[in-house]
Amino acid sequence: MDLSSFDLIHILPFVAVGFAAQVVDGALGMAFGVISNTLLMSLGVPPAAASAGVHSVETFTTAVSGISHAVHRNVDWKLFLRLMIPGVIGGALGAYVLSNIDAAVVKPFILMYLAGIGVYLLIRALRHRPNVREPKIVEPLGLIGGFLDAAGGGGWGPVVTSNLLAQGAAPRLTIGTVNTAEFFLTATISATFITQMGWAAFTMATVGLLIGGIFAAPFGAMLAKRVPPQKLLLMVGIIVTLTSLWGLYNAFK
Repeated sequence: MDLSSFDLIHILPFVAVGFAAQVVDGALGMAFGVISNTLLMSLGVPPAAASAGVHSVETFTTAVSGISHAVHRNVDWKLFLRLMIPGVIGGALGAYVLSNIDAAVVKPFILMYLAGIGVYLLIRALRHRPNVREPKIVEPLGLIGGFLDAAGGGGWGPVVTSNLLAQGAAPRLTIGTVNTAEFFLTATISATFITQMGWAAFTMATVGLLIGGIFAAPFGAMLAKRVPPQKLLLMVGIIVTLTSLWGLYNAFK
């Protein structure tokens, strides 16, 4: 990154995207990686470099977001440990795979699965109030979510949050816990990318995302605490469905 080429005007769009993406991510437990990666790759950034840059930014934004969720008592610490440890393992494996192998082949199948989950969540939110139950499948979700987040350039929130909600977990605590665990995941993924690729992916675009994301991080936690569970479930369903269908469209066009 060449600091002599720093231009505030050119990074403002990335600041705006980082701010908007982090507000959505903090409130709904997903979307920062998906939105940011889509933007960077649309500008011609290679998938591995885009994922590395976004995860470097998320190391900072998820730290602020996690602290905010903890302050607002949005974290289930038992669930946090069950997600964080396998998530870190899966993230390290996924970052290594993406740095050395093209993992795009499986992405359409993952997106089709997530689109189905999104529709299911929409139906649950619209037909009846969600009944809170303790989720039974947690550790495998952490492992798979961590791997896909690194290898696919985003996936921790969509995979983990949506599946926990589909099992009946409480929306506010699920979103806060998944966001807090994500800090350890992104730190591990970023460290793995750095060992494989160096610092080349940390560009002015990622600086813009970082500035916007850090400013927005506290607002998402406040929204997650104040929005009713049924509305949270509905919004998560909408985000998962739309982002998955958009990803499928780009994968097959």
